[in-house]
Amino acid sequence: MTHDPLSELSSEELRKIRDRIRATKINVLLVGGTGVGKSSTISALFQSQELESNATVGQTPNPETIDVSAHELNNLIIWDTPGLGDSPERDKEHRDKIIELLHRKDEHGQPLIDLVFLILDAGNRDFSSAFALTKDVILPNLAHDDRDRLLIGLNQADQAMKGYYWNKEEDKPEPKLLERLDELHQSVKDRIKGDTGLEVDPIYYSAGCILNGEVLSRPYNLQKLLSFILERLPKKKRAAIALNINEDEQNFQSNDDKEDYQEKAEESILSSLADYIKDIATGVGDQVKKIITNPDNIKWAATKTAVIISAMLKNRK
Repeated sequence: MTHDPLSELSSEELRKIRDRIRATKINVLLVGGTGVGKSSTISALFQSQELESNATVGQTPNPETIDVSAHELNNLIIWDTPGLGDSPERDKEHRDKIIELLHRKDEHGQPLIDLVFLILDAGNRDFSSAFALTKDVILPNLAHDDRDRLLIGLNQADQAMKGYYWNKEEDKPEPKLLERLDELHQSVKDRIKGDTGLEVDPIYYSAGCILNGEVLSRPYNLQKLLSFILERLPKKKRAAIALNINEDEQNFQSNDDKEDYQEKAEESILSSLADYIKDIATGVGDQVKKIITNPDNIKWAATKTAVIISAMLKNRK
């Protein structure tokens, strides 16, 4: 790049863009049974500071509650559903709560929930309740154009074969475990397609393990997971989630390397950022949009995203 159009933005324009990004709310509906690692997933992806709630994601102060609880981290709101599988009666109440939330609208009359994130335990062999929930509750209550807002994650990939064939030094699966994880991915994909006709691309990952402040294992495939989350969010909200990404770079280092997931994530954010820029500075926004659609500028786009987002959002509050 011989010309950087972003350098044309004034301090006042940058401030306006920053304020609009901060004011943009992202609502994620988190679904999964007890023990699937909802809390560790959110902490590894986003939690760079304490959630503004007395409860941790995946836990509730009162274990008997069936309410969906909202946890706020800056402009990211995690709607945490109670664990399923306690009893048929309680499961029905859980489902009713999920349906109500899926039909809730924001102040603009748009669906409140931007992303439904269903987390499964990769070490489990029975996903029947999750498949039933997807078929009977989640998809029927999403508008047809919003069905791609469903993301399925297979957490605890390191335990898919009871801890065997996991390279603890590199925090990666060895070939035999990788084969098992690929089979699991295909099995879930085929079952969802057979039940609903929907093509999904489940992601197996490990959120890592921290016990009493000690890091026992680092995450795996978290950068891939983040890139898929960005891909499924409404485009205008992808830049807004940059405000919340965990600052610990080691969380995102170990991946399957089938793609450059960091570049993919940064491209999503920059493309979204261009829309904010266009709203404030039309000429510059048009230039940025033209540049990032040119394949020759992919490297520039990826590296520039991190610099601009960091500069604009370094004061997170």
